[in-house]
Amino acid sequence: MLIKKPADFRYSEVTPKDVYFSRRTFLAGIPATFLAGRELLSPSARALAGNKLPNLAKSPFSTAEKQNSYAEVTNYNNFYEFGTDKDQPAKLAKNFKTYPWTVSVEGEVAKPRKFTIDEILKLAPLEERIYRHRCVEAWSIVVPWAGYSLSVLLKLVEPTSKAKYVAFQSYFSPTEMPVAKFAGISFPYVEGLRLDEAMHPLTMLTVGMYGEALPPQDGAPARLTVPWKYGFKSIKSLVRIKLVSRQPETTWNMANPGEYGFYSNVNPQVDNPRYSQAFEHRLGELRPRATLMFNGYEQVASLYAGMDLRTNY
Repeated sequence: MLIKKPADFRYSEVTPKDVYFSRRTFLAGIPATFLAGRELLSPSARALAGNKLPNLAKSPFSTAEKQNSYAEVTNYNNFYEFGTDKDQPAKLAKNFKTYPWTVSVEGEVAKPRKFTIDEILKLAPLEERIYRHRCVEAWSIVVPWAGYSLSVLLKLVEPTSKAKYVAFQSYFSPTEMPVAKFAGISFPYVEGLRLDEAMHPLTMLTVGMYGEALPPQDGAPARLTVPWKYGFKSIKSLVRIKLVSRQPETTWNMANPGEYGFYSNVNPQVDNPRYSQAFEHRLGELRPRATLMFNGYEQVASLYAGMDLRTNY
């Protein structure tokens, strides 16, 4: 008998825990003839949130700060495709189908390629990285993400000498995301980094959190996580990555360039016109904290040596 090890399983082969625990009740009420002709439990018919991610290695990049709870992080979100109120994405994205899924990597590369989510999960050992995050609205969280450095994927497509920046694009479907028309920004959501920022080990291609696959409201099935920049730079539900020679347009910078610069590094000395950046409010805490330069990730400071970070905000 062939016995699979945890690392051999495909993302799509793991039964979600909610399906597992409700399987008897679910099956008891459905005729066998109906089940035989339908793909009710096929991976393409359900979101994969809740699937355990096996063999997560602890990352040396992790902070020792207290983590926010799963409930806090999954019910207080900025994901404008599913609503502008913080509690809307958890409600409106719950049926968002994230399998099958592909991410196209193209542009100034020698080996353009489309990666399935199953391939993405096998490119490198998954790590748990506990990162601090700071939102431009002055709230912050600490989350145990699962994934690996984005550089792993980028090296596979072999960036050419013309590649200076990396442009990212989120999934968008007006029929699946009807409330997006009220968001006041353009879709699909786009973001960008300099190539050296994208290749930095802290920049993370993220597929899970709290030891499980990402829930839809937190960017399933694959997102970017850039812990030294304000939260809107960590684009969700990635479908396209393009390496380019010129600085790409980004959604919030196009919408309001006076408030949202291309770099958007956490900087307590540069306020947003509507929000002070000197202090932050950690979810679940009453007292504000002083904001740290680069959100405390001083190892990225060399990326900006000689730059005026007030001008390049």
